[in-house]
Amino acid sequence: MAKLPALGSTSEIRDPIVQVKWFTPDSNWTWWVIEYDPESHIGYGLVHGLEQEFGTFYLDEVEEIRGSLGLPVERDLQFDPQPVSQVMNRA
Repeated sequence: MAKLPALGSTSEIRDPIVQVKWFTPDSNWTWWVIEYDPESHIGYGLVHGLEQEFGTFYLDEVEEIRGSLGLPVERDLQFDPQPVSQVMNRA
């Protein structure tokens, strides 16, 4: 998480890079992380769950989420950073 851009630092970029993908293996929620503040543990990015929207989220809360089978949120280790527009087209 240390290499993520600081929270608010990509606000002027038209198509920022998604750096990290988190997902629930037993439900349909996904977080594509663009920015992160290590002090407050707040991330910013595209969230796909009940709806698809940009917003902030607390890493501590994401880590507590469990899907229908009780599985925790996982980081997609195969995910390569890419522009958010590419992620939106696949979501």
